[in-house]
Amino acid sequence: MDQSGAIQETLAQGEHCIIAVQGVVCAGDSLQSRLLGLVRCGPEYALFLYNHRRMAITGEDVSLDKVVPITRNFTVEEVSPDCDLHVLGSDVTVWIESEEISLTVRLPFGSHTRTFLQEVIRSCPAPCPGVSDPQFRWLGRYRCAGQGEEQQPKQHQQSQKLVLAVAGIPDAEELKANGKGVLGEQSSWIFEKPEAATTRSNKSKPEITSDMVRSSTVTVSDKAHILSMQKFGLRDTIVKSQLVQKEETYTYLQNFRFFVGTYNVNGQSPKECLRPWLSQDVQPPDIYCIGFQELDLSKEAFFFNDTPKEEEWFKAVTEGLHPDAKYAKVKLIRLVGIMLLLYVKQEHAVHISEVEAETVGTGIMGRMGNKGGVAIRFRFHNTSICIVNSHLAAHTEEYERRNQDYKDICSRMQFSQVDPNLPPLTIGKHDVILWLGDLNYRIEELDVETVKKLIEEKAFQTLYTYDQLKIQVAAKAVFQGFTEGELSFQPTYKYDTGSDEWDTSEKCRAPAWCDRVLWKGKNITQLSYQNHMALKTSDHKPVSAVFDIGVRVVNEELYRKTLEEIVRSLDKMENANIPSVTLSKREFYFQDVKYMQLQVESFMIYNGQVPCQFEFINKPNENSYCKQWLNANPSKGFLLPDSTVEIELELFVNKTTATKLNSGEDQIEDILVLHLDRGKDYFLSVSGSYLPSCFGSPLHTLCYMREPIQDLTPETIQELTLMPLQTEDDGTQEEKPLEIPKELWMMVDHLYRNASQQEDLFQQPGLRSEFELIRDCLDTGVLDTLPGSNHSVAEALLLFLESLPEPVICYSLYDTCLECSSNYPLSKQIISTLPTCHKNVFNYLMAFLKELLNNSGKNHLDEKILASTFGSLLLRSPAGHQKPDVAEKKKAQDFIQQFLV
Repeated sequence: MDQSGAIQETLAQGEHCIIAVQGVVCAGDSLQSRLLGLVRCGPEYALFLYNHRRMAITGEDVSLDKVVPITRNFTVEEVSPDCDLHVLGSDVTVWIESEEISLTVRLPFGSHTRTFLQEVIRSCPAPCPGVSDPQFRWLGRYRCAGQGEEQQPKQHQQSQKLVLAVAGIPDAEELKANGKGVLGEQSSWIFEKPEAATTRSNKSKPEITSDMVRSSTVTVSDKAHILSMQKFGLRDTIVKSQLVQKEETYTYLQNFRFFVGTYNVNGQSPKECLRPWLSQDVQPPDIYCIGFQELDLSKEAFFFNDTPKEEEWFKAVTEGLHPDAKYAKVKLIRLVGIMLLLYVKQEHAVHISEVEAETVGTGIMGRMGNKGGVAIRFRFHNTSICIVNSHLAAHTEEYERRNQDYKDICSRMQFSQVDPNLPPLTIGKHDVILWLGDLNYRIEELDVETVKKLIEEKAFQTLYTYDQLKIQVAAKAVFQGFTEGELSFQPTYKYDTGSDEWDTSEKCRAPAWCDRVLWKGKNITQLSYQNHMALKTSDHKPVSAVFDIGVRVVNEELYRKTLEEIVRSLDKMENANIPSVTLSKREFYFQDVKYMQLQVESFMIYNGQVPCQFEFINKPNENSYCKQWLNANPSKGFLLPDSTVEIELELFVNKTTATKLNSGEDQIEDILVLHLDRGKDYFLSVSGSYLPSCFGSPLHTLCYMREPIQDLTPETIQELTLMPLQTEDDGTQEEKPLEIPKELWMMVDHLYRNASQQEDLFQQPGLRSEFELIRDCLDTGVLDTLPGSNHSVAEALLLFLESLPEPVICYSLYDTCLECSSNYPLSKQIISTLPTCHKNVFNYLMAFLKELLNNSGKNHLDEKILASTFGSLLLRSPAGHQKPDVAEKKKAQDFIQQFLV
């Protein structure tokens, strides 16, 4: 996921983050996560390095560490690993050097890294006689970040050279160098260093060469060449598409053995050998797909990326792989406690290509990564495969939330393609999908003792009829088209840690098959599906499934013949007419658009006899092809002769766009320009009506609205929304304002009466369908009582505070609040200067949060959790403000926390 948006919020006007990529700084034994952003100001560029939270979505999630100006002496070169081995699909290592710093940077293999490095290389100033060197005056305001380190002597910098490793994971070749790896001797998986190597600063950086380019795929194994590859043309795209259509004429099926394992480790470190789980079969698998959940349950892992548990479990897995084969790690991806590892036998590695990995968080407010999914997709020979590891919402009654988590992962998980002209791939666009994880579906309608009795009798099929996942799949609510093997083993949750005894704690959780493996695709045969009772580290038992999967392997001779036929046919078409298409619809109306409720309209593009490439393009003097609330999916692509494609226009109003739509400053109106390469432009009209909402409305505006916002006229809403914020009521309004907005009161009062003792309040997400009902209730006043669960009302309250265009503590007081974060009397004085409605809301919320803390024995909340959750919503830095470092963020949290003690 490109996290440049978070960096952009930290920059001053006129500065733009072009692209960003994530890494980890390794200094000795220390691993520190960093986000690298390429920033442009006028004709000058610099690399910005940030500390960041794992989910770097807004500027609040990052703080600047150091800046590297891209001068004439700036260089970036690809290097090979020190161990003389290079693994296809592993992280890309580059050497970055300037006058001020030298870095060895390892970035994730894939198209996004390739684009990032292309942009960095392109930004390097070319030698130009008579032109003065860049001055970088705009960087003066950032020099304080990392200054102590940058001013050190260069020799000391080199001795303390920073190494960036994605996710802090050593590659298989590094393990081999440490004597703990699984890579064998030279094979087609590895690259040899050429004898001639250049030298810089006493470090060898040889070129990477390979003869592994296979003409049947657009993936090039020589990654040094990948970095300089130009954009794929229309002809290449057409050839590849026709090769896909004719695949059966030049491929044959061959079975490969896949091991798929999942283990919720409950925040524990590995305490026992994993071979009883990973190496139980006589025949070693060709590919390992291994997923973990709850890798680390600490607050540090929740808010930040760093955790020592990642390396501990990575090493434990590596040492537990089948001893009769040699493996190498292809990829590791982690989101907080959800980790997925992919290993392959080294003799098959030459046939692994197009490796991409992504994450989706589905926690509170749709962004926290305590729940969600991680995925790795790749091509094995000529078959596309996607592996998904997910940890869905907990608690027996929350099956609808689990269903929603599944749907969110499916809709939001997108992988970049090698060809930048093609839209991202979703999970469903793969030949084979293997889905594993702690899906958290429970046994319903049976009491604990009945469940245990059926398990003791091994009546698993009887028990299975009460399994929530089975019921939800039968209702077509989740996992449509997926298959699961027979559950012939006892449930994997919940045990007393270190034993095979069922949960004896006060809660006495009922046993359940939480940990599952499902699959989708053709030519898949499951050979085994079992739990592994021998492992006792966690309150879950690990699960494994072994498959024989038919993979399409290329017959090179037949492939060449097919390719020649396609090229000959294409040659004949190149002299054809200008491309032309027909659109099924050109005018689109979105009726009654609501806050945070997606609406979709679609149309078809019908192509004629000429292949064509299409793209929505920017209109003159505009930065995007559409307004912020609109998106076209796909926004670009290609069409073969006589083919069609469906385009979806997605309209979604969020906190960024709601205020101007409420006030009437913006309307649901836009014109899209669909451009054909070598052809004409087509114009599409988009219009609609927006239903105003309390979400996105200013606090003082809502205080003057005694009626629900949708009962007011557009003129009244506009007048009140555009009304300037005043410290005190100056009497210009006919009616006296409410002390706090009625909508805020309804949500807080509901939680006060119904949720003071609710476990995991403000930590577990609600249901989207229930949020929509709550929003409608607040905006229309139809119901006197809010619908939905306590968790849904709590999340609606957080979303309401996040949507305020002016936060509860006004932007102008942000710096002052940080300065007195440890001085309670001064902090109280600052709050007293807030505009009346803002001051009332702050005091009302603090009283409510203190009441929750009085019930901490039941709801398990503490001051730090609440200060962290509400601090970033009540006290937000203004747009364009330089974002604070970790210490300053702690001050913001401390400011709120002192009102809760």
